[in-house]
Amino acid sequence: MVQDEPAGDVVAKSDAPREKKPNFFARIAIFIRQVFAELRKVVTPTRQELLKFTAVVLGFVVVMMAIVYGLDVLFVWLTTIVFGVPGTPTP
Repeated sequence: MVQDEPAGDVVAKSDAPREKKPNFFARIAIFIRQVFAELRKVVTPTRQELLKFTAVVLGFVVVMMAIVYGLDVLFVWLTTIVFGVPGTPTP
């Protein structure tokens, strides 16, 4: 093993010559081609799927809101028990 990379990574020694990097503009062109290739793979959901996904997200948000609200009420009740309400006489 030889430390051959500028970042200090250990790579296997090879007698094969390194590939020359394309110039800046060629790399940009390759990147744009790859972006379009990935965009062709994107599948748009149907209306029924979109409505189902929206309902799932809204349901999850409502459940999380209920959990946070319940914890808030619990902590208010606990702090009232522990510290009391200001201005009320203690027995």
